[in-house]
Amino acid sequence: AGIVDEESFEQFKWPEPDDFDSSFLKTVEPDLPDGMKLMVMGPGGVLECAIALAGYDNLCLMLYDDPELVGRLFDEVGKRLVRYYELVLQYDSVGLISSNDDWGFNTQTLLSPDLLRRYVIPWHRRIVKLCHEAGRPVLLHSCGNLEAVMDDIIDVGFDAKHSFEDKIQPIEEAYEVYGSRITLLGGIDMDFICRRSEQEVYDRTLAMLRQVGDRGGWAVGTGNSVPEYLPPWNLFAMHRAASDFAKG
Repeated sequence: AGIVDEESFEQFKWPEPDDFDSSFLKTVEPDLPDGMKLMVMGPGGVLECAIALAGYDNLCLMLYDDPELVGRLFDEVGKRLVRYYELVLQYDSVGLISSNDDWGFNTQTLLSPDLLRRYVIPWHRRIVKLCHEAGRPVLLHSCGNLEAVMDDIIDVGFDAKHSFEDKIQPIEEAYEVYGSRITLLGGIDMDFICRRSEQEVYDRTLAMLRQVGDRGGWAVGTGNSVPEYLPPWNLFAMHRAASDFAKG
């Protein structure tokens, strides 16, 4: 049933990051091409893990019935994620951190902005601080409509934001709103890439590159993770557009 009350919280056996072996991040170093680094993602995010442990409905009920317990739940999750990133940042092969944590859906955030600021965002602030102290950039991958908390995301100090959908806010629009304040990654919508022609994908990518021009703050890429059913030639069309743009 997961963590739903004080009793289940006390009985839960928490996994400890120190009990897991991450030494492969060292052994992989000789296999990396010159100048290449790894991006390490979290094993779920602060909110994602809390939802996985309690269940979304239960978590929402707990926010009203026992907010103090909810705070303890997020603290247990948060401190383990911080420790996880502390461990992986010890390796020179790691050049970038993805603090991945889906916060929303098509129309709004999963929790109210105020609740995110109370329980979730402070832990991401600690993760960002940790990464920056270790000399690594850190991005937030978070799906959903996050307009209500974009100022918070920028204020926390994330170097970049990933995950964009046309039905929420097309990357072309998002760049004009936020591109001067935070780097945006990808954003060529997955549905668009999967269902449109190779030429359409090429044209949109090239148009976006021309829109950005010499302002910077955007990297060519997909709006979300690449699934196996994506036509590979459409992915290559994005690459070709980037190459052609670079050649002038």
